[in-house]
Amino acid sequence: LNSNSDKIPFHPYYSYKDLLGATMMILFLLLLTLFSPNLLGDPENFTPANPLVTPPHIKPEWYFLFAYAILRSIPNKLGGVLALLFSILVLMLVPMLHTSKQRGNTFRPISQAIFWLLMTDILILTWIGGQ
Repeated sequence: LNSNSDKIPFHPYYSYKDLLGATMMILFLLLLTLFSPNLLGDPENFTPANPLVTPPHIKPEWYFLFAYAILRSIPNKLGGVLALLFSILVLMLVPMLHTSKQRGNTFRPISQAIFWLLMTDILILTWIGGQ
């Protein structure tokens, strides 16, 4: 006996169910955004902004706090943005400056001192950026 006649083809049912669910979800989100766009908004967005002071709820991620401290320490906007950009670019430039055949800093005390000075500088700037 051939048992294929008793089998139910599930593919169209699942496809129509998925299409109907996606259509209903898109329709719901479209109605929500078109008829009441401020329903899910944050009331903090409607407070007037002071361009001289960063709001207390805006904090950068912890790994950008050192750059944030540099950005805030320079009063000129363009100078602060350039210093922020160069502070991140210099971290990408450091591996390209290493041209020695020697692998580590084990036998180079001056390089070790410069490395730990850089680490201390980054930690202090990160601490200042979090204040």
